[in-house]
Amino acid sequence: MRNSGFFFFLLGLMALLDIYVFQVLQVVLPSSSKARLAIIIGYWVISISAMLYVFTFPYINHDNWPRWAVSYSRAIVFGLILSKLLASLFFAVDDIRRGGTWIIGKIWQKPVEVTQDGVGITRSVFLSWLGMAVGGTVFGTLVYGFGNKYRYQVNRLRMSFKTLPGAFKGMRIVHISDIHSGSFTDKEAVEKGIKKIMKEKPDMILFTGDLVNDRASEMKDYMDVFSKLNAPMGVYSTLGNHDYGDYVKWDSHEAKKENLEQLKQVHKNMGWRLLMNEHVVLEKGGDQIALLGIENWGAKGNFSKYGKMSAAYPGSEQYPFKILMSHDPSHWDAEVRTQYNDIDLTLAGHTHGMQFGLELPGFKWSPVQYMYKQWAGLYEAGDQKLYVNRGFGFLGYPGRIGILPEITVIELS
Repeated sequence: MRNSGFFFFLLGLMALLDIYVFQVLQVVLPSSSKARLAIIIGYWVISISAMLYVFTFPYINHDNWPRWAVSYSRAIVFGLILSKLLASLFFAVDDIRRGGTWIIGKIWQKPVEVTQDGVGITRSVFLSWLGMAVGGTVFGTLVYGFGNKYRYQVNRLRMSFKTLPGAFKGMRIVHISDIHSGSFTDKEAVEKGIKKIMKEKPDMILFTGDLVNDRASEMKDYMDVFSKLNAPMGVYSTLGNHDYGDYVKWDSHEAKKENLEQLKQVHKNMGWRLLMNEHVVLEKGGDQIALLGIENWGAKGNFSKYGKMSAAYPGSEQYPFKILMSHDPSHWDAEVRTQYNDIDLTLAGHTHGMQFGLELPGFKWSPVQYMYKQWAGLYEAGDQKLYVNRGFGFLGYPGRIGILPEITVIELS
């Protein structure tokens, strides 16, 4: 990506948007005032700074930057582009309207006034202000979302299963997913999330993948924090698509392989039992159930299919109740429901709820739903259930809007 024309295309787009928005800005601002000058200067200082950032991006090694500086700078530049793009849609509507009016006037050989004067504001000015308002609101909302990335939300629910052995009724499971430790910038805030988990006094803790963004070394400063997670029946984990280091360039295949081995060791050192296409038997009060965990298996996009149910499932048939940990929720429809219909409960993550959306009683929406049928919360089909955790951490955008980081507490009954 650094050697492609992507950044030059982006620079061109930014320049066009800046010029277009500035033309409208000049129209809506007062004709002469100190405020007008200050706004214009501020506009170009911010716009040129953003373009310089994009221009230098391919030539700067951001590995030496503070983590917060990288994430916030990228998010702000993205926010500026998005807000100007949305505002420009409103401006374009007005330009098309006025252009159409002019063309009709030429065809019919009648003078047509494109603008009007009088009481109130013209349609052009209204659309200009509306575009500015929409763009400003979008950017302001993105900035506001920065403050939500550590606002851990505890979601509690009770799940009933016909096949659950009596000894396991009332068992409390904490489900978390998508930690993405490489994105963290506030260790104290993360520790508060861990305290929330332990306050729930779970019988078992299940983590469904994406411990890091790319590299095992991202956990160096957070090993002591996540090592505090413990439960009487254990902490179990599996891998997500980011854990394999597939999204960074390695010096060699051996280096990438070594990174994965180091990550496996991280799980072990924290006291987590990493399930790699296998199952374990859990026993309580003389009853037994099976817990399965597979590596990442995604049916959408180009996500990896490292997971092997053919290795994890055999031997679990004899147990009346089964829980599967599988990072990507698309696995449920693609393979679990069609080939393994005795898997009672599947736990997944991966989507983060896109870290953006709207959740109201009886209604939830996020752009991610147009790619993932199951993207947040509980889904049921027959006797099988799937729960998709909204993610403990964050990736890319250092914030959340409407979809808060989640700690799921499941009580089996």
